[in-house]
Amino acid sequence: MRRILSGCQLFVFGLIIFLYAVPAYSAANSIGRITEISGNVLYRERNNIAYRDVKKDTQLEKGFWIKTGADGWAILTLSDNSKLTLANNTELEITEFIAGPKKKDGVFSMTQGKLRATVVKLAGEKVDYRIKSPTATAGIKGTEFMMMSQGFANVFFGNEGAAEVSGDGDTSKPLGADAMVQNTRGHIPTDPVEVKPDTPLAEAKKNFEEVTAAIPPKDWEVSNNLPNIIARWNINYGHYLADSGKYNDALYVFQIALDLTTIPEIRSDARLEKGTVYARFLNNPENALAEYLLVLEEYPHVPQMEAALYLSGMTLFELGFKDRAKEKLLQYKKEYPSGKHISNVETILNVLSK
Repeated sequence: MRRILSGCQLFVFGLIIFLYAVPAYSAANSIGRITEISGNVLYRERNNIAYRDVKKDTQLEKGFWIKTGADGWAILTLSDNSKLTLANNTELEITEFIAGPKKKDGVFSMTQGKLRATVVKLAGEKVDYRIKSPTATAGIKGTEFMMMSQGFANVFFGNEGAAEVSGDGDTSKPLGADAMVQNTRGHIPTDPVEVKPDTPLAEAKKNFEEVTAAIPPKDWEVSNNLPNIIARWNINYGHYLADSGKYNDALYVFQIALDLTTIPEIRSDARLEKGTVYARFLNNPENALAEYLLVLEEYPHVPQMEAALYLSGMTLFELGFKDRAKEKLLQYKKEYPSGKHISNVETILNVLSK
C-alpha cells in the first residue's frame, strides 16, 4: 500500500535534500587550528576584547585574532592544509574564510609583524586568499611567500608560485619566486627585484626564512633587526636607482627605508640621500633643504650631522637666505673646525661678510 507523506514530512524530506545539494562550505569551527606554538602566544574571539593565552590545537573561527609576543611563534593550519606561520610581535585577524570543494576564499588581516603563507591549491580549484596590512594587500592563488608589515611599510619575498601585491588602489605588481616587492603608505608597490645569491638581499631573505620556518629560532634578534637590514639595503638600492636616472623610484625607496626603521643613523642616511636627489637631479633645493633640516632637528648627535649642517648652510646660501646660511655655516665652523668641508665654509662666510 502506497504511503502518503504529510505536509510536515514533505518539508523535512525537502530540507534534507536541500542540505545535501548545497556545497559543503566550512563551518566556523572547522576553519582550522593552531598546530604549533612557542613562547608567548595569545588569542581572542573577536575585536575589542581582552587577549588570553592560547593552547595548541585551539580551533580557529572567523573573527579570531592571534597575537605573538616578543618571543612568540605559531603555526595556523587551515582546513585545506594551507599554513600561516607567525613570527614574533605579529598580530593577525581571520577576517573572512570560506572553503568549498572547488572554491576557497579568505581574508587575513595583519596589523603588524612577519609571516610566511603556504597556500595549497589543488587541480581545478579556485583559490582567492588575501593577506592584508593597513597599507598593502597580497592576493594569493596558490603559493608560498613571506610578508613583513612594519609601520607604514610592507616587504614581500616570494618563495614559490606567484602572488599579486597592491597598495590602496587596484594597481598591483607580481611577486614571483626569488623576488622582492615592497611598498609604503598605500602607494603602488615597487617593481619586483630579483633576489640574487650571495647578496645582502639574499641574506635578508634567508633570515626571514629562518624566523618563519617550521621550528622557531633560538633567539629573535635577527627577526627584530630585519626591518633595519632591509632599510639599509633600500638606501643602497635607492642610490643605484638615482644613478640610473630613476629619480622618483629612488625617492620612493628612500621613503620605504625611513618607514621601516627607527634607527637614527639609518634614517639620517635616507634623508641625506633624498636631499641629494632633490638638489642634484631634480633641481628642487627647497625639498632638499627640508631633508637636511630634518636630520638636524630629529637627530642632532648622529655622525651625519656634519654633512646635514654643511648642506643646509650651502642650500640656504643658494636660495638667498643669507642670514640663515651664515648662522648654519658659523655653527659648522664652531663644531667641526677641522671638518672636511671647512675650506668651503670659510669661503662662503667671507662672501657673506662683505
